[in-house]
Amino acid sequence: MIEKERSTKETEIRIALNLYGEGNSAIETGVGFFDHMLESFARHALIDLEVECRGDLHIDAHHTVEDVGIVLGQALGEAIYPVRGIERFGNAVVVMDEAAVECDIDLSHRPFLVYELPVDGKVGEFDTELTEEFFRAMTFNLPLTCHLTARRGRNRHHLIEAAFKAFAVALRRAVTPNERIGVPSTKGVL
Repeated sequence: MIEKERSTKETEIRIALNLYGEGNSAIETGVGFFDHMLESFARHALIDLEVECRGDLHIDAHHTVEDVGIVLGQALGEAIYPVRGIERFGNAVVVMDEAAVECDIDLSHRPFLVYELPVDGKVGEFDTELTEEFFRAMTFNLPLTCHLTARRGRNRHHLIEAAFKAFAVALRRAVTPNERIGVPSTKGVL
């Protein structure tokens, strides 16, 4: 079990995770839709995940969502690196009704995000622009390369949830054990 904490003037966060879990979660950020997305992520990545966050929600959810991305990325990075005996690459397309979102990742230890989700406005009280902030914070703090692209869709809720689930499945596939691989890099280290 990996545990990480972060305390700033804007947020207090505690995250615990088991990379090879069963998909159990206990999420409390104070942002309902975001909690739902993190629960979906844990379930489909088969990661056991606990997230506790007290943030400055009287302002808005930006700091909460971004800072959870930072700490979750750090915790995942500690659980994954150095890469050895796992697949390294993962991809998935997840559909939710009319929406289809593709995620391709490389546990390269190099941060890069391609984010192409056509969402704006709100889902409930959740500002949809925070989805990109979360994935950027997580990607750069893990770090990994992540391409997240909507193939089709109109419903904001469906597009965002499909993105979280596609990332989860791609990550689950990338960390699949494969001892034949050793270090999956011609450099000899990741």
